Amino acid sequence: MTDPVLAHALDRQPQLIETLKTLVACPSVGADPAMAQGMEDARRIVEARLVAMGFANAQRLTPADGRGQPAIYAERIDAPGKPTILVYAHYDVQPPDPLAKWETPPFEPVERDGRLYGRGISDDKGPMMIALETLAAFVAVEGRLPVNVKLLIEGEEETGSPSLPGILEAHRALLAADAVLSADGARWRPDLVALNVGSRGNAGFEVRVQTAAQDLHSGRYGGIVANPLHVLSKLVASLHSDDGRIGVPGFYDGVAEPTNAERAEIAAIPYDEDMGFAAIGAKPHGEAGYSSLERLWMRPTVDVNGMWGGYTGAGSKTVIPNEAFAKLTMRLVPGQDPDTAKQAVIAHLKANLPPYAKMEVYGDRGQGGAYAVPPDHPLLKAAVSALEHTTGQSPLKVRIGASLPLTEIVSRVLGLDTVMFSFALSDENFHAPNEFFRRSSIADGLAAWVRILREIAQIAPGDFAPYRR
Repeated sequence: MTDPVLAHALDRQPQLIETLKTLVACPSVGADPAMAQGMEDARRIVEARLVAMGFANAQRLTPADGRGQPAIYAERIDAPGKPTILVYAHYDVQPPDPLAKWETPPFEPVERDGRLYGRGISDDKGPMMIALETLAAFVAVEGRLPVNVKLLIEGEEETGSPSLPGILEAHRALLAADAVLSADGARWRPDLVALNVGSRGNAGFEVRVQTAAQDLHSGRYGGIVANPLHVLSKLVASLHSDDGRIGVPGFYDGVAEPTNAERAEIAAIPYDEDMGFAAIGAKPHGEAGYSSLERLWMRPTVDVNGMWGGYTGAGSKTVIPNEAFAKLTMRLVPGQDPDTAKQAVIAHLKANLPPYAKMEVYGDRGQGGAYAVPPDHPLLKAAVSALEHTTGQSPLKVRIGASLPLTEIVSRVLGLDTVMFSFALSDENFHAPNEFFRRSSIADGLAAWVRILREIAQIAPGDFAPYRR
């Protein structure tokens, strides 16, 4: 028998898609101050939808100092005696660069071949709309939600959630709940039913290396003044040894080796390495002694995300630049303290800086630790049951190499665990040109979100008590 709430939600897919397209058309790039209006437009669209859904106590949340991009909050406390779930999503998106590699403009959503294209449509606006429209369907059909729901829709996830700890601290009572259900944290593969049960942490910063007060003529000064691009290149090269191991003293402090059981569990997951790398036009590479999945889920990284300086225009300009820049980020694993790892990288760069150069560290990206949900958590059990019901398969439990800052931050500040229940897929080009979202994921997601809310309604609130810290 078809669930009437699901039937209603499925019937309204065209309206969901139109709202999603309107939302994606907002260039809500939180990292770029020039996109401030896009951020505000996205907030207003979400807020209007929440009002239409009958959510109460809607407000924008900021840390006590009022800085940063506000998060959107609203609630429906419809179910006395039932669990209270904090549902999370984010409205900010990655920058669209490089624009020349987009087949269609990033903020002009289009649909073709069963896919919806646009920046942020997979990460995280499509999955967010699935969650919101599921809640709307319950209200429309049953007049209430089966559990108590508090919404937290963040505006800084793509920049490392730097304001989130302060938001949680400042609004601790308002955000009190039994657990967190996240519409972010993409599924791993389209051919496998899986649940993400862990994510890596992250940290990042920028560096500026300077060797002179101004750009210099390469004929007059070449060979007698250091080139900062050469200096920075050597510094970047020193971050890794030839076998792929990170060459930063102290960076691995706290990192545990994968156990034999963990390695066996990962090895048992169906994974065609040749096919996976061929799909992205790459070859396997990384820390020696580990499989690709072990590197992705169980080992930390240091990466240069961008590096620039000097003349990059057309033709020749015989110049020695006076400064060079790089953006660095880290992905961290359980046992690592984000600040300790970051400071180890900074100390390494400073220790290897030659005396004829100066270095400035700036642009902190925010940071968060790695996270893993307890394997017997009641919300995880509900997610497994929901996917079994809607797909007929028991989901594999996998990790993601990416970071979902919320998971570690909400665990540390509010003492709550998070289950990732996104219906994006990891091959949908988020953070890259031509980001897309499968139209079929909308129906799949609506079915699973309806079911998980019904599963949660069967859990006694007291069952969450051992997991609240």
